[in-house]
Amino acid sequence: MVKQTIFVTLNALVAFAIAAGLFFGVFQHSTNAIVHSIYQGGYLVILLMMIFLMLIVFIVERYLSLYGAAKGKSSVQVFFKKLITLLQADDLDGALAACDKQRGTTANVLRSGIERYREVKDSTADGEKKIQLTQTAIEEANALEGPLLERNLIALSTIASIATMVGLLGTTIGMIRAFAATGNVEGGVIDATALATGISEALVNTAGGLLSGILGIFFYNFFVNKVDAFNYTTDEATFEVLQILKEKQGI
Repeated sequence: MVKQTIFVTLNALVAFAIAAGLFFGVFQHSTNAIVHSIYQGGYLVILLMMIFLMLIVFIVERYLSLYGAAKGKSSVQVFFKKLITLLQADDLDGALAACDKQRGTTANVLRSGIERYREVKDSTADGEKKIQLTQTAIEEANALEGPLLERNLIALSTIASIATMVGLLGTTIGMIRAFAATGNVEGGVIDATALATGISEALVNTAGGLLSGILGIFFYNFFVNKVDAFNYTTDEATFEVLQILKEKQGI
C-alpha cells in the first residue's frame, strides 16, 4: 500500500513537472500556430496535460502487469495441461516446481493449494478435511492476487472522470471570456483578438478533456475485461485441480 501511494505521488509530481515544462517552455514560445494555440488554452491546460501523462503511465503499468507478471512466463493453457498430468501422476513436487517456473496469478493460486494439500496429505485428517484446507488456502491466495490485478484501475476511472470535468471547466471559462469580449464593444467594433482567445481556450480545453476521458474509459473497460478473464481462468483451473484431489481422496 505504501509503495502504491509513493508510485501515484511520484507519477503526479513528474507529470506536473513535465506538463509545466511543455506549457511554458514549448507551447508558449512556439512559432507554430497550432502548437501555440495550446498555450492559449490557459493554465488549466497544464492540469489536463498532467492528467494525460498520468493516464499514460497507469496504462503502461497495467499492460506490463497484466500481460507480463500476471500472465506468467508461458501459455496458461500449456502450463495447466502439464500441471494436470503431474497431479494425476501424484507428483506434487513436480507440480509445485511447474508453478514456480510458470509464476503469474493462476500459478500462484494453484501453488498455494497444492502446497497445503502436500502438507496435510499424510495427516490423520479425513479426506473432506484435507480438501477443505486445500480450498481455504486457494481462496486465501486468490484474495491476495485479486487486488494486484485490479490495482490502478480505480485511478484510470477517476482520471477519466476528472479529465472530462476539467475540460468542461476550461470550456466554460473560455466561453465566458469570449462572451465578455462581445460585451466590451468600443466604437461598435468587437475585440476580435479577445473573442478568438476565449474561443480558442474553450476548444483546447474541450479537446484535452475529451482525449483523456475517452482514453481512460476505453482502457479501464479493456483492463477490467482482462481481469475478469484472469479470474475466470483461475477459478476454472482451481475447480479442476480440486476435482482431481477429491478423486485421489475418494470423495
